[in-house]
Amino acid sequence: MFSKILIANRGEIACRVIKTARRMGIKTVAVYSDADARAPFVKMADEAVHIGPPPAAQSYLLADRIIEACKATGAEAVHPGYGFLSERTSFAEALAAEGIAFIGPPVKAIAAMGDKIESKKLAKAAGVNVVPGFVGEIEDTEHAVRIAGEIGYPVMMKASAGGGGKGMRLAYSEQDVREGFEATKREGLNSFGDDRVFIEKFIEDPRHIEIQILGDQHGNILYLNERECSIQRRHQKVVEEAPSPFVTPEMRKAMGEQCVALARAVGYYSAGTVELIVSGKDPTGKSFYFLEMNTRLQVEHPVTEAITGIDLVEQMIRVAAGEKLPFTQGDIGIDGWAIENRVYAEDPYRGFLPSTGRLVHYQPPVPGWTDDGKANGRRGLDGVRVDDGVFEGGEVSMFYDPMIAKLVTWAPTRDEAADKQVEALDAFRIEGLGHNVDFLSAIMQHPRFRVGELTTGFIAEEYPEGFHGAPLDAALTADLSAIAAFVATVHEVRAGQIDQQLSRPPVSQRDHVVRLDGGAEHRVRFSVDKVVVDEGEGLVFDADYSPGQRLVRARIGQRQRTVLVARDGRSWKMTTRGATHRVTVMTAEVAALARHMIEKVPPDLSRLLLAPMPGLLTRLDVKPGDKVEAGQPIAVMEAMKMENILRAEKSATVKATPVGAGESVAVDQVIVEFE
Repeated sequence: MFSKILIANRGEIACRVIKTARRMGIKTVAVYSDADARAPFVKMADEAVHIGPPPAAQSYLLADRIIEACKATGAEAVHPGYGFLSERTSFAEALAAEGIAFIGPPVKAIAAMGDKIESKKLAKAAGVNVVPGFVGEIEDTEHAVRIAGEIGYPVMMKASAGGGGKGMRLAYSEQDVREGFEATKREGLNSFGDDRVFIEKFIEDPRHIEIQILGDQHGNILYLNERECSIQRRHQKVVEEAPSPFVTPEMRKAMGEQCVALARAVGYYSAGTVELIVSGKDPTGKSFYFLEMNTRLQVEHPVTEAITGIDLVEQMIRVAAGEKLPFTQGDIGIDGWAIENRVYAEDPYRGFLPSTGRLVHYQPPVPGWTDDGKANGRRGLDGVRVDDGVFEGGEVSMFYDPMIAKLVTWAPTRDEAADKQVEALDAFRIEGLGHNVDFLSAIMQHPRFRVGELTTGFIAEEYPEGFHGAPLDAALTADLSAIAAFVATVHEVRAGQIDQQLSRPPVSQRDHVVRLDGGAEHRVRFSVDKVVVDEGEGLVFDADYSPGQRLVRARIGQRQRTVLVARDGRSWKMTTRGATHRVTVMTAEVAALARHMIEKVPPDLSRLLLAPMPGLLTRLDVKPGDKVEAGQPIAVMEAMKMENILRAEKSATVKATPVGAGESVAVDQVIVEFE
């Protein structure tokens, strides 16, 4: 076994490899660019070597720098993670030339599967189902038009060396081929240095399902079940799960055996994935076809680890060291269900625009990696696992993938695993940049996701006008109203401690009127340990919150809620269950006055001077009939031991002063009404 390995990667996968290596008693070496100097993986490793400036082409993609780091530290082997150099034959060859082990497959397997045209030929020869299409050299656009016509529309044009969703065009007609063929060639050349293109039949209602392969250097090759990766955006995976809700045991066996045959045909060993496209229109499950083989570890490997109990990184290391697999195909089972969501720095409310910058606050629902390389096991803490490589105060850089973390949940059933995702996403606190947590939560709750009716077009079909937040149901509306009233009450009680001689009933005994997103009003009343919303059933209410806290955890009846709260002027922003809501909490008196004004004229809050916070009105400088000018001081409030001068927003005449100096006031309570 190796005594020291180097991880030729960064971020969460570097942390992931270090964790397993530590458990195996293997020392680790990290390599890092200027942008990653303070990153968690650098601190976790036993040694770290600087390899260049932030751009990957000047650091992580320089094989000679990696090899120099191996020599300088005495690393005997390199784990490439995924991306970067993980599937470059030249890198594996360079390591072999220096006597450094590559923790991955043999060079010939990488080469065979790296070319999409050649890999399809190999797959067909190995008896693997391939999508009907043309896998030879296409001469020009006219040749492409003839081929597409023979295959039958729709067809997909793909760059031979493509990947990651690049170099792909869907054509429904001859015109689409004429317009897209040259563009596909150019994309292939610009992105991969190869302008060859192949054309194949486009599978309708397609599901993206992949088989995890694991093999050793002694001829043992197994399939570790499948993963469903159909929910994608622009050909990039967003949600992965294992097993697939579509795959039957018979289908699993047929797919697995074909994928093992392909791996055997190219002399494969290590942990890799065979990706398949499956027709969702064929209920027999027989319409599955080879797409490509990724010879390295996949981003979504944790879901396979969760249902099989096998540490794939450990097995890769052991296989690279020459050990035999310690189990057979008959030992591979399926225990429960696992789902992975990719938390990205992108704003789904603004067309998924990338969002780079500083993580002002970062708090995952359970601990990710720690400085000593320890983290929760393959199934996480109570079925919740976070794989990340970021830290609070750090930056999500423009130079690398925008993934913040991978959230993995495991449970005995699919519905339970999805429920855990929603609960865990509610507890994610990410501030400082845009993120897709609300979007992921909405998917987990979507009726179509829950019944497993998935295709690669799921996001485009279900969110054709973009994402605007998950919808509210009646139960969540009531619960948010109660939590908002509770949060407001806590602030009012805290402010009320300034004046112990309250001139009104205790805040907790007053009715609150709550308005969500400018919609209908909901009346909330607390009594001891229960809450009543809109004259409904009194439910047990228990919550943990104090002023300044951002996460509120509440139990309302039998329901558990986690809500992220923040002040928003005189209202609150409350984020939970896949959406952010603007919530206004008022006393019954203020709500009645607001309704009265709405009935008479469009609301004009400039006619009211409202208390901007709960506190004590220490001074009132006007009386009915007084004329005031814009900017003139009108009253003074004391809150949290600070004085706040309230001024007139415009010239006006005082009509009424509902409260007087020395009285405690609630947030948004009317202090002065103008003509």
